[in-house]
Amino acid sequence: MLLDEINKPNDIKKIHPKDYSKLALEIRRFLVHKVSKTGGHLASNLGGVELTMALHIALDLPKDKIIWDVGHQSYVHKILTGRKDEFDTLRQMYGLSGFPKRNESECDAFGTGHSSTSLSAGLGMVLGNSLKGVDSTVVCVIGDGALTGGEAFEALNNAASIDKNFIIILNDNNMSISENVGSMSGYLDNLRLGEGYNDIKAGVQKTLHRVPVIGNSLVDKISKTKSSIKQLLVPGMMFEDMGITYVGPVDGHDVKKMVNLLNEAKKIDHPVLIHILTKKGKGYRYAEANPSKFHGIDPFVVKTGELREEKTSPTYTDVFAKAIVNLAKEDKDVVAITAAMSDGTGLNAFKNKYPDRLVDVGIAEEHAVTFAAGLATCGLKPYFAVYSSFLQRSYDQMIHDVCIQNLPVRFMIDRAGLVGRDGETHQGIFDISYLLSMPNMTVISPACESELIIAVNYSATFDGPLAIRYPRGSVIREYNDFDYEMEFGKSSKIVDGEKICIISVGNMIKEAMVARDVLVSKGYNPAVINALFLKPFDKDMVDYAVNNYDYVVTIEEGIVNGGFGVSILNYVNETFGKYKARIINIGINDEFVKQGDVDTLRTMLKIDGKSIAQRIIEIIK
Repeated sequence: MLLDEINKPNDIKKIHPKDYSKLALEIRRFLVHKVSKTGGHLASNLGGVELTMALHIALDLPKDKIIWDVGHQSYVHKILTGRKDEFDTLRQMYGLSGFPKRNESECDAFGTGHSSTSLSAGLGMVLGNSLKGVDSTVVCVIGDGALTGGEAFEALNNAASIDKNFIIILNDNNMSISENVGSMSGYLDNLRLGEGYNDIKAGVQKTLHRVPVIGNSLVDKISKTKSSIKQLLVPGMMFEDMGITYVGPVDGHDVKKMVNLLNEAKKIDHPVLIHILTKKGKGYRYAEANPSKFHGIDPFVVKTGELREEKTSPTYTDVFAKAIVNLAKEDKDVVAITAAMSDGTGLNAFKNKYPDRLVDVGIAEEHAVTFAAGLATCGLKPYFAVYSSFLQRSYDQMIHDVCIQNLPVRFMIDRAGLVGRDGETHQGIFDISYLLSMPNMTVISPACESELIIAVNYSATFDGPLAIRYPRGSVIREYNDFDYEMEFGKSSKIVDGEKICIISVGNMIKEAMVARDVLVSKGYNPAVINALFLKPFDKDMVDYAVNNYDYVVTIEEGIVNGGFGVSILNYVNETFGKYKARIINIGINDEFVKQGDVDTLRTMLKIDGKSIAQRIIEIIK
């Protein structure tokens, strides 16, 4: 096998050009085989095989730098830089990351996980290399979906001012995670169809070069009118107008052509953008037919494309999806917003039912928040459904545009807490801390299916900024045998006890009950309270707990610093001396959490039920 010959960076240069297609086939088979067992981002990597090969052939790694925007499409890059033997550990604890990591390989030039960051980082490297006198080619690979992000436009605006070689690969597969939307998508559609310009240009130049004596000089003189011709034949010419030389569209699955283009692009003394067209999921028919499903997929059966373990119970996302559709049926002011994640956040059903009331703003979370604020001023009820880790990008907009004006925007925060195998960039462990810091913000963390439904219905009548946070994965259903009206700022007692009181946040109720079982087996009888409202928290409940128990333990699947437990501790400290209880805050310490399945991560972080119980016992003793 040709892959056997590639064991370190630049080994691909030993492969003969006639064997490029064979190597591409081997890589695709390798990816499908490995990802079918571990799960991961498959479709984007299958679509980027030839692109990655061309980059590694034309560049000298690690001296030259490749920055992968978002980064989930870097599997082939990892294979070609000597990490193929680690793919059995992909996205597992202490294994190979599913994203570029600077501490994993010198060939991973920049760590990425969120979109639209590559161009800014790349420009920094270009200028940095120049100032340090380093001869290095910098290439950024950005998708057509990521190009809708505001930071990418900011970088493009800055690019022309840096008069140095800088190569941008626009990997255009006409799709991000969800279908691309907005004017950038339309602009690229026009470019895809505008091949006539490139054909005309090539034909004119070829003919003129054949004219004896004066042919070459004619080409040089006519080049002065190039911009005018482009303005006529290619709509907008946005990139050229920004001072960036545009080349394309070209076939992104033609290795030889791309190698030649890259070698020519390296000679240009200013930014150049090469627009390539690729097919997401290429080479595996199920991924080609359903690239959204295979964007990020759990382990699957190669022959059928079906998951190895079908989900039998609804997820929190499923519950929200059904609840928001039912709510919209009763309330015509309900409007839903997504940032290119209608599938992942469960809004596809809403989109199908109420297409005029679902707005996909593209990968633009900051815009989504302020856009929602504008809707709220018109008397509508906007619901922005977003992953916790992506909402971090909108911290300023949440404060400046929503909370200061006390506008009733509903933030439906999916993937709150530990997410698992995507690692540091995707763990939703910071939302409690930053949400609690915002005046006027109310925060609810439902523990189970029924509470999430009740919270969604409650939010429709709430007048002010409101965040409802819920985790990834199957819902907890064993605590939903109740029917009650949600009361502002109030908690619920799950079970009474003595001496020890555990106050749980959200789905950590599962670990709280495990901890209780362990403690009961050791002769203790702890009470368990479901916090539900994190801001404002239930002060009556806290007063009762610290007056009637010796130990009050808060547990949350988030960073301890600035978290729910700390807010309880601060409240108690304000009245120091009144209470007899010792407050113990259990959560995630001051660290980023790497990849791994959620249960394993909880055990490692000592926030699983058994570890919580053990810690309580040690403190009591």
